[in-house]
Amino acid sequence: MPGEGAIRASGEFRRLARRSPADLERLFAAGVAPSPSALVGSPYLGYNRPAWAEALRIRTFLKGFDPAGDSARGNAVLGHNSPVRQNGLDGDWAPLPTAEAPKRFGFFRVEPVHSGPVGARLPALLFDYDVPQNPRLSVARAIRDYVVALEPGSPDLLLGKAYLAIGPRRVPVSFFLLERHRSGSRPAEPLAS
Repeated sequence: MPGEGAIRASGEFRRLARRSPADLERLFAAGVAPSPSALVGSPYLGYNRPAWAEALRIRTFLKGFDPAGDSARGNAVLGHNSPVRQNGLDGDWAPLPTAEAPKRFGFFRVEPVHSGPVGARLPALLFDYDVPQNPRLSVARAIRDYVVALEPGSPDLLLGKAYLAIGPRRVPVSFFLLERHRSGSRPAEPLAS
């Protein structure tokens, strides 16, 4: 049983995480691009779909979004990842090292995509990891996430597809899910069998 105030994914999120890659591909193609500024505020629970993410201890994670404060880029948003205890899809998302001082890594810029390189999903939001906050020689700088909302007008449940940028091409790597966490939100409901 999770503790008081535990961060848990909704039943809908957990059901989506168990869907086939073909189902996720169809949902991704039907998704809509949310506004970058709509992501700012509450953190998002994240879940990487591939089994290899378990071995790398990145299956579950948190994403946070902040205004960039860069007036030259308009409503620019910067994002980051935070590790959590790997408690599985049905467990809680406990930030590391602590909820009061979580670690931040894998920084990215958030922007709308209207045209782009070969293989990119359009329209979507782009999470571009090629930013100065990441080490210059980090493989993270090659990551490009294309993200869509599953419900028009609601940025609460997002589906993303991670790609590696290799020159002008985008090579698909995996799907991931994001769900906005709101303090005091309802506890996760049980999954129906």
